[in-house]
Amino acid sequence: MADIFYQWIVHLSKKYGVWVFKIYVWIVATGFFMIFPSGVVAGVRFYRALIPQKKLLFHLWCVWRQYHNFTSIFLDRFLLEEFADISYSSEGWEYIEKAFEEKTGGIILMSHIGNWEMAAHLLKRKNPDIPLLLYMGVKQKEQMERMQKESLSGTGIRIIGVEKQNPSPFDIIDGVNFLKKGGMVSLTGDRIWYEGQKSVLVNFLGHELKLPETPYVFSMLSGCPLFVFFAFRTGPKKYHFSITKLDFGRSCSRSERKEAVKNLSRQYALLLEQALYKYPLQWGNFGSFLGKRLE
Repeated sequence: MADIFYQWIVHLSKKYGVWVFKIYVWIVATGFFMIFPSGVVAGVRFYRALIPQKKLLFHLWCVWRQYHNFTSIFLDRFLLEEFADISYSSEGWEYIEKAFEEKTGGIILMSHIGNWEMAAHLLKRKNPDIPLLLYMGVKQKEQMERMQKESLSGTGIRIIGVEKQNPSPFDIIDGVNFLKKGGMVSLTGDRIWYEGQKSVLVNFLGHELKLPETPYVFSMLSGCPLFVFFAFRTGPKKYHFSITKLDFGRSCSRSERKEAVKNLSRQYALLLEQALYKYPLQWGNFGSFLGKRLE
């Protein structure tokens, strides 16, 4: 039902103007803010950790803006698909181009800040020949997620859905084979998708945070470079890509790999913190993810 309504809004926006879509996404964001108090509570806790010097009302305002900024994903997807009306700048793109030209493959570490979906679309549009595979978590009965995946698949991006329960080991094999052929594999760096997923603990905003270790292990075992990729919305219809290459050196033994994973995850957590201080209202993780507060 949600996808039918969405298509109806798209039709009206084409006929009467983008203002129809803007009203739609404002209503959606306001509805989620009012109906799901648990998400608001989690958001307040996050902004209290990020900006501790401010008071409760300010943190509530941040959560309100967080919800409304998040809906820009749907607006910008509509503008890109219907009008190709999105511009962008980038730094570090040469890392991706080099990996593509040398056919080394590469791990792209995405995050829930900015707009990773727009990053995937524009990355493919910038160089359509780059083979790209995205691992995405599967949420049952999530119609918007299905539309998201269909939109990405339509550009030639391959999608692998990771189940929260009983994930298939063949998903990992597919990713390894994709890397061996010189493809780019995108993984989420800031969220654990299923119970029992291997993780590493880092200090994040003065709290414990579990990060998935799979991207780092993938990179070390395959020898493929590892890139941290952020896509920030810098204004209406404008984006900026920031790509940083993480170096893990050459670790041979299991103990050395374990220490390398810790070091890489700390580097990633620091980059994510820096991004959040710069674009605090573009955080798109609405669950309770921070662990216990560290002394």
